[in-house]
Amino acid sequence: MKFLDLCKVYIRSGAGGNGCISFRREKYIEYGGPDGGDGGGGGSVWAEAVDGLNTLIDFRYQQHFFAKNGQGGMGRQRTGKDGDDIVLRVPVGSEILDEDQETVIADMTELGQRVELARGGNGGWGNLHFKSATNQAPRRANPGQDGVERTLWLRLKLIADVGLLGLPNAGKSTFLATTSNARPKIADYPFTTLHPNLGVVGVDNVEFVVADIPGLIEGASEGRGLGDLFLGHVERCAVLLHLIDGTSDTIAEDYQTIITELEAYGGDLADKPRITVLNKVDALDEEERASALKELEKASRGSVSLMSSVAREGVTDVLRSLRAQIDDDRIRHRPAPEAEPWHP
Repeated sequence: MKFLDLCKVYIRSGAGGNGCISFRREKYIEYGGPDGGDGGGGGSVWAEAVDGLNTLIDFRYQQHFFAKNGQGGMGRQRTGKDGDDIVLRVPVGSEILDEDQETVIADMTELGQRVELARGGNGGWGNLHFKSATNQAPRRANPGQDGVERTLWLRLKLIADVGLLGLPNAGKSTFLATTSNARPKIADYPFTTLHPNLGVVGVDNVEFVVADIPGLIEGASEGRGLGDLFLGHVERCAVLLHLIDGTSDTIAEDYQTIITELEAYGGDLADKPRITVLNKVDALDEEERASALKELEKASRGSVSLMSSVAREGVTDVLRSLRAQIDDDRIRHRPAPEAEPWHP
């Protein structure tokens, strides 16, 4: 399934049905009076967060969603049928934006959440509603209310607890493949990862979700490389894991490049808890490790962990550091293994 995290849709709610002008005319019955029914209400357009989706690819092939109009009223005091609603099924974590792509209409963060995007028009009153003591044969009825037509943007922000950051080939996908059952593409060239990947990571009988996004380069906020659009997928994370390639000759510059792009992106992303890790240390000897660690600690002005995803060196310590930064209400506890029945 292809990954799509931004799309435009066109919606329109149904118009209400017109009221009916009708009079009861039956043989041998005098003073029949008005009996025009009301029009039915138009259908509304809803958005619902559903399980089992992690992309907006369905909206690439269908962008127009029009609800049904209400049926007009009829004689014998019959009300017209209401128009059917239409539901846009979106993944959990989707944002619904107005046409300006800035005004947030709804943030679908919970499974089963429903939001009305366009309400259907009310049905018009039939002439039965206008009967009075002074107007016993009204010849007027209301038209149905028009529907609402809107252009909206859907933007998906994946729900994850940990977000991976780093330059291309910093070892993000290798870390995700080592610690979870996810199988992201891994290769020795830049921009191997072209779309975000999710993996469930476990440590000390608890599990949390890690999101791997394409690597950032200098100038990503200005559109270089794949840009910084994928940073939206780590906005909801509780903690960020910043991986730096230990075999690079410019460790301090690599670290500062990512920090600069986070600050340029804006929001609270640069202020989120962040764990800095010097990766690929299996390719360094003791002297090179000490030199690289010292350089990175000076650039980050904080503690730095050493790790090698391939050799699984320091991986558990990094996972425990991430676990300590995640709120308990976001952690999923693994079920205790059932004891095997005793038998001789």
